Amino acid sequence: MKNIKKINKKKEIKLTAKEKKKIKREKKNYKNRNSVIIEALKIVQEERNWISDEIIIAISKEIGVSYNDIEEIATFYSQIFRKPVGKHIIKFCDSVVCYINGYKNIQKKIECYLKIKSGNTTKDNLFTLLPICCLGNCNFSPTIMIDKDIYGPVSTNSIIQILDKYL
Repeated sequence: MKNIKKINKKKEIKLTAKEKKKIKREKKNYKNRNSVIIEALKIVQEERNWISDEIIIAISKEIGVSYNDIEEIATFYSQIFRKPVGKHIIKFCDSVVCYINGYKNIQKKIECYLKIKSGNTTKDNLFTLLPICCLGNCNFSPTIMIDKDIYGPVSTNSIIQILDKYL
């Protein structure tokens, strides 16, 4: 559990009017305040790319839920980013089907080309490479997802052309 007093000593960050408006709209869909936490995190992450401790405080104030309740959810879900990520998120499927069809070679090719390891971000903050247990595209494995675009089956030959589209 984080020390909120230490976090509060940092510069206070506020939600934008746009973020507040979207969160208020979402709150109307839920009877329980805790139920809107995930949606609020997604709304803010869509605008800022990641969720800082200070943003959790701002969300807490906006929806009236404790910092710790939001922190627990933010750290549980792998699609909520708790540290800065690149402009483009590359997710490679590491399911059994993609394993059988060679995702390891794809992963190695991406790591070599971008000069990063899985879980890291390129020095220019353009790409973050993340494993994901399933992209639901098994009939086209191995599969990767860049932002909201799904590619598959990918090969060590096609992956560089795909990545170059995002440069």
